[in-house]
Amino acid sequence: MSTIDPRGGLRPVVTALKYSSLVGAAVVVTLPLLTMFATSFKTPREMASGDILALPESFLNFENYEIAFANGDMLLAFGNTAFILLFSVAGTILIGSMAAYAIDRFTFRLKKVVVALFLVATLVPGVTTQVATFKVIDAFGLFDTRWGPILLFMGTDIVAIYIFLQFIRNIPVSLDEAAGLDGASSFTVYRRVVLPLLKPAVATVVIIKGITVYNEFYIPFLYMPSEELGVISTSLFRFKGPFGAHWEVISAGAVLVILPTLAIFLALQRFVYNGFTAGATK
Repeated sequence: MSTIDPRGGLRPVVTALKYSSLVGAAVVVTLPLLTMFATSFKTPREMASGDILALPESFLNFENYEIAFANGDMLLAFGNTAFILLFSVAGTILIGSMAAYAIDRFTFRLKKVVVALFLVATLVPGVTTQVATFKVIDAFGLFDTRWGPILLFMGTDIVAIYIFLQFIRNIPVSLDEAAGLDGASSFTVYRRVVLPLLKPAVATVVIIKGITVYNEFYIPFLYMPSEELGVISTSLFRFKGPFGAHWEVISAGAVLVILPTLAIFLALQRFVYNGFTAGATK
């Protein structure tokens, strides 16, 4: 009975399929981005020609970027986004790491129930609880302020807890016990022993949570309707009015929004990969 050696006849086919799928995925991902980038340099006359995939006559036409930056209040939007991002990410790191530390290091009643509730919360569609959430935020007087979205973003998700758990579980308990013998409280052990060892996990959560908050549209749009409280996503949404048909201006605004996250991710992507890999293999 003959068998096909996977190292022989099938290997070229498998290799060809592998690289073809990678090339196809790269085209699907990059083609819209490249098209949007090229469109941002086009003039209204070029857009009227209808050839979307055509290159612009000049890549030195920055008029669309000037219009998008000025009319979209991008400078104010970047400021509001940075403010919300700073407090949201810091709160997520603090609450997530403390929750993970408590879950891993302490034994208490209904511990499994608490962990299960975190998982159940991720299964409930957020839109189904927005009426109750909106009433709570409004009751606190945080509607149409930057603190409303910050409070919602600070709610730790199971992803952040899971990432921190993977690292805390690999920190020897003997370090906690040694610090306890020196008179350190549980909070002191967390702050001086555990938290400094979570730097890779913190970097991972910062990037993941930061990109999520930066790209969020629904929460800022619902809880901060005032134009002076606009963030990146809602400022870009304003172009649907006077610039509804001016896709060259909309594309320029989209490029301005993408560039910061793209630069930060390319600079820090190794922390994301190392964080997930270390958490999974330690």
